Amino acid sequence: MAEKYLIRVTAGPGYDVASHVEVPVNSPAVVRVASALVDAELNVRVQNYRGLPRGAPPSSPYFAMEPHAGNGDQYSVAVRFRLRAPPEGEQGQNDVDDDESEGEGAQQPAGVSGTDLQFGNDFDHPIRDRLPPGFGTAMNIVKWWIDPGLEGDPYADMPYLYGPALSSFNTVHVGEGEHDEAKGGLWFDEGGDEAGMAWRRALGVPDDARARMKWALKVENKERWVWEYGRTYGLDFFNPYIDFNEFALRLPGFNLPIMRYWDGQGLRHHRKRSHQLRYVLRNRSTGQVYLVVLFTLHLAEDINEDGTLKPAAWEALIRASGGKGFKEAELPVPEPELELEPETEDFEDEEAIAEARRNLSRINLNGETWTQDDDVD
Repeated sequence: MAEKYLIRVTAGPGYDVASHVEVPVNSPAVVRVASALVDAELNVRVQNYRGLPRGAPPSSPYFAMEPHAGNGDQYSVAVRFRLRAPPEGEQGQNDVDDDESEGEGAQQPAGVSGTDLQFGNDFDHPIRDRLPPGFGTAMNIVKWWIDPGLEGDPYADMPYLYGPALSSFNTVHVGEGEHDEAKGGLWFDEGGDEAGMAWRRALGVPDDARARMKWALKVENKERWVWEYGRTYGLDFFNPYIDFNEFALRLPGFNLPIMRYWDGQGLRHHRKRSHQLRYVLRNRSTGQVYLVVLFTLHLAEDINEDGTLKPAAWEALIRASGGKGFKEAELPVPEPELELEPETEDFEDEEAIAEARRNLSRINLNGETWTQDDDVD
């Protein structure tokens, strides 16, 4: 089934694909996205890539580097960005002002709090009747093992799954980081440059990725961290769990062939000509969107020889992305807990979780291994 589709990755400052640029997947060349709210550069890497633009490399040197080689990572979204202060009078209610911190007499830098800067997935239409059996169990495993900070509702009319960027990204670097073609482009080690490391340590942020992600799950720690306007950060999000060529979720011992269900088998929906998964960097309190990275699977017959979309496919993509009528402000403000509806299909939930426990223990995160006993405080 997957051979009927080609992947196309685009990025832009909002949901409307008309404002996006195509991302040269697996190329070390960065794509730049700029708006009134952010300046950003990004690289997207996908292992065993089969998609647009025509002639894109099937892999990147990035995947031969550690920890990615040992993890078997399948994709990466690496972003170097600098937030811009919003125009006067447009600052969100929970953006941090450049005022003295209560009771401390110290200047709090202006920016977006660690609580409010979110990263994750959302949709502007229901997907609940396209989700395969076992999806709720998969999300529980993801929340339990991979991202305990995840919150949202994939069964809502406008589904969303967000986590704080501070705990969701595998790597957080305070500073410029590297751009190295031998490593596949943008490369960020956990920590930062000299000034960035001093800044982190002054907040009590652990130096390694695993400990920082756990540290960032505490409310008081997220509130201490401020993504400062004008300061440069590097983020990298990667894992071995999504196969974009098949649009499948592959947890160890637990696979979900999502494409099979999205292509109309066993559903009331007619077959779609494209399928999308978008990653969004946004402000939780204001709903402002900073960056959208969109993975789209197009039917091969809708692609011209030069790699461009045929007119009908382009118009359908614009409509699907909200190019007409969809507003960012319509996205919900997420509730603090992830609530998944019980599944009606016969699925061995406990057996799947037990298998995931046995297999996930070997996964490495920036040189660290999570264990079953490593509980979140």
